[in-house]
Amino acid sequence: MKNTMDILVFTTNIEKPEHINQVKPLLTAVPAITGWNFDLEDCDNILRVEASNVSPRYIELLLQTAGYHCRELEY
Repeated sequence: MKNTMDILVFTTNIEKPEHINQVKPLLTAVPAITGWNFDLEDCDNILRVEASNVSPRYIELLLQTAGYHCRELEY
């Protein structure tokens, strides 16, 4: 069975590089996440996550544990 790679897109309230530094250890600690980035110039402070077999809800809860809002954008 082949793992599929998904691109998950979220709106967040992460606004500064310091905030990114706070969640970086959480995101990099998940082996199934192969890449991620924030777009702080977007009005929704977008987080894009490249991962295999990770639910959007898991990412939302991960950031919420650090005190940030995170909600998947449907497209």
